[in-house]
Amino acid sequence: MSDNKSIRMKPVLALLAIALLAGCADRNGSVGSIPDDYRTNHPIVISEKEQVADIPVGHADNRLSITQRSIVQNVLANYHANGSGVIHILLPSGTPNERAATRLRDDIVATLRKSGVKPFNISSERYQADPDESAPIRLSYSAMTASTGPCGKWPKDILDTADNKHYANFGCASQNNLAAQIANPADLLGPRAMTSIDAERRGFVIDEYRKAPAPTPVQTQDVNY
Repeated sequence: MSDNKSIRMKPVLALLAIALLAGCADRNGSVGSIPDDYRTNHPIVISEKEQVADIPVGHADNRLSITQRSIVQNVLANYHANGSGVIHILLPSGTPNERAATRLRDDIVATLRKSGVKPFNISSERYQADPDESAPIRLSYSAMTASTGPCGKWPKDILDTADNKHYANFGCASQNNLAAQIANPADLLGPRAMTSIDAERRGFVIDEYRKAPAPTPVQTQDVNY
């Protein structure tokens, strides 16, 4: 009779052993339905890169036009915000508009000097261009920029999603767009310092508050239903 009981108890002991082992299993494994972080795959990186702006030049130009001057002013705004070092003025050589570009150079230098760029931070050079085309004047300088790596990588078939994970190119375009919209890349490194208060504006607001008449209490009436 005892032998029969021991035979019956063996399956029960086996089930208890399996249950104990299941309780010791590692539950911290990654789940395939949880996507990877696209910010890790396509991080926004701050680095110093060359910035180039082209100014179209006609063969009869003598001074900067409104459009040409706006290009120079946009370059100056970004240079003062994120740039440093020398601004290179690259003039086309051997083109039909070579003389016109030379005439505009003095106007560009005067605009740069007027905005506060030091003379030793302005350099004028020439580059060889197509002799049959009117090449632009190029303004080149170095500036801190926020950017990500190039998009368009498809190492695997995106239909092969047995692990339910996102594809390699996922989030790359949105990260590039976000990096392009950042006006000051230093904002990604930390908050800006607090600026001084506008004492004149604060005094005006307090003065208007003191001059304001006292609020009149609202008259209420009892309504009988």
